[in-house]
Amino acid sequence: MTHFHYLSENGTVRLSEATRRLAERYLESDEIAGTVIAENFSFAPDPSRGVFANYAENIRLIAEHAPLRILPEEKLVGAATYRSAVWHGTPGRVYNGISHTTVCFEKGIRLGLSGLEREVRESLRRPGRSERQIEFLESMLTCIEAMRLRLRRYREALERMEGMEEVAAVLDRVPEEGAESFREAVQSLAFFYEFCRLCGNWSGLGRLDRMLQPYLERDLRGNRITLEEARELLAHFWIKGTEWKGIQKGSGDAQHYQNVILGGIDASGHDVTNPVTHLILDIVEELHISDFPIAVRVNQQTSDAMFTRIAEIQRLGGGIVSIYNEPVVLKALEKFGYPREEAVNFTNDGCWEVIIPGRTFFSYRPFDALRIYQEFLFRRPGCSSFDEFYDLYLEALRTYIRNLNHEIGTAFTRGEGGFGTPGSLLSLFVENCIASAENYGAGGPVYTAIATHAGGLPDVANELYLLKTLVFEEKRLSLERVVDILSRNWEGEEVLRNEIRTGYRLYGNDSDGADTLLKRLVEDYAEIAGMEREVAGVLRPVGISTFGRELQFAAERKATLSGRLAHEVLAANLAPSPGTDLEGPTAVVKSFCKVDFTRISNGCPLDLKFHSSALGGADGVRKLAALLKTFLALGGFYLQVDAVDPEMLRDARRHPERYPNLSVRISGWSARFVTLSPDWQEMVIQRTEQRF
Repeated sequence: MTHFHYLSENGTVRLSEATRRLAERYLESDEIAGTVIAENFSFAPDPSRGVFANYAENIRLIAEHAPLRILPEEKLVGAATYRSAVWHGTPGRVYNGISHTTVCFEKGIRLGLSGLEREVRESLRRPGRSERQIEFLESMLTCIEAMRLRLRRYREALERMEGMEEVAAVLDRVPEEGAESFREAVQSLAFFYEFCRLCGNWSGLGRLDRMLQPYLERDLRGNRITLEEARELLAHFWIKGTEWKGIQKGSGDAQHYQNVILGGIDASGHDVTNPVTHLILDIVEELHISDFPIAVRVNQQTSDAMFTRIAEIQRLGGGIVSIYNEPVVLKALEKFGYPREEAVNFTNDGCWEVIIPGRTFFSYRPFDALRIYQEFLFRRPGCSSFDEFYDLYLEALRTYIRNLNHEIGTAFTRGEGGFGTPGSLLSLFVENCIASAENYGAGGPVYTAIATHAGGLPDVANELYLLKTLVFEEKRLSLERVVDILSRNWEGEEVLRNEIRTGYRLYGNDSDGADTLLKRLVEDYAEIAGMEREVAGVLRPVGISTFGRELQFAAERKATLSGRLAHEVLAANLAPSPGTDLEGPTAVVKSFCKVDFTRISNGCPLDLKFHSSALGGADGVRKLAALLKTFLALGGFYLQVDAVDPEMLRDARRHPERYPNLSVRISGWSARFVTLSPDWQEMVIQRTEQRF
């Protein structure tokens, strides 16, 4: 079974045979990945120069030496051909890459290299610049010259190739100048995106349909392009995004934070859905490329046809299309303090955490709330009531977060923990870095934000619910007895363990007991983590996630009162623990949506994995579209849906050569299943399979 055999089940063909063959060339062999090589140059920083000057020289060497890859079938040029970039490092192996951000590629498309240079030179002329600021701005100019060097190499290579005149002609204007046509805009985007990627920086793409809309509409009005031609250009961009296929193993390939946002409203409240939106969905449906995960912003005005379209693609699997509940996200951002005119432009950071794009330095600090709970429980607190026990746990959580805030403030002040990473290249596309003459990680962007992210909350809620019921209400167990049982990992207690596992409904079943405690816990966590909105100049939004860390967390976790043994892999993000959600997907959505997510400004996902047979035919699409609308109506935040056949996954584990492009949703990214390590594969397989 191969990528295109899998695709043929849908049967939709809109793209030309040549474009489909190009996709097959990228996806069905290791040929393209084989052109991504180790650095063929050496770089050693000159101690007589500043860090920004050295960084810019490193970027220049990348532009000079990185191999080009131009296929005669391609309509666009741009390639990230150094392996260090795949591993989030700047080729040269001196500097780390920058990720968890979405920069303003729209600015590069609009201004071109010449416009960016003018902006930097204007900032240089401002009086009072320090030596460090001058060095930073001059390093930006070197980065611009590096991109020009890369552009010249492409043009010279194209001149030596037959049949590439049309591609070469586009490079006569862009990206040196601002784009004027749709083709120029897509080529300019491809160039800037690929060059940043080549240098080890992984940025989200942001609101791509809104970004490209003016160029397409202008060309359509002038009869300079057809929708079919525009679809082909965008498809070539999508295909190029697979160039790192299969290289990164373990937690999977395709996790390079290159997410795309579609739909939603603009600052005036108008829906931005446009022909580009539909062209992108067409391409994803036909090529099933998972390397650019898509999130669609939906609201009460989203049409039934759009919900159906999303469901049609989600049922194909791969977890490629997800949804944001736009009104809830906007309310959360405004509550946090972002102005409405900025909040309305929200995208993700390249995964799913919500940020203001092109204006934000972003990072996050994850922790395991279940481990904090277990450490507290095993101290055997003497409590006469559940509320006393709960309040003491919250105090342990509060102490942890207070210490975390102190560490973040100290790191920012000292330029540690990623704050000191030079980022002259990426800073060109982040608002205020040029004007302030400050680096991306040193307060240059309009916003510097590091979110607190709790993992394990569903399992903490289950533990609290069972403790409340068994110890304080039914009085079947004492706290001391609970600690003893769990410290022995349920040894000799199989009867009791089975009674608990089968006799109580945990979070995810639309059952008030555990769901009520989950809601209480999440909202109390949000209040604790949100008490300090800003620490030492760093915004502290609140989020909930695991991003696959449930595997990492398992190693430190003890047995649970819910009957799980020590070191088992438990809940992902805010989804129910595997195997505990027994009442179907609608019950899961209802449980999740009892939380007030307007208090979780950085975001919180719900992961739903369906057995692919549950989504077959028109009826499956109808039911899934209805579930999406229910999620919107009940106030969820973000929903990730995947459709898989577990037997196919098991067969792929035994015969990986048969499934080179079988993709699954991991967390904020999708990855080809065969690039996952065995423990990651097992985690995906063990997720609850939903059926209607």
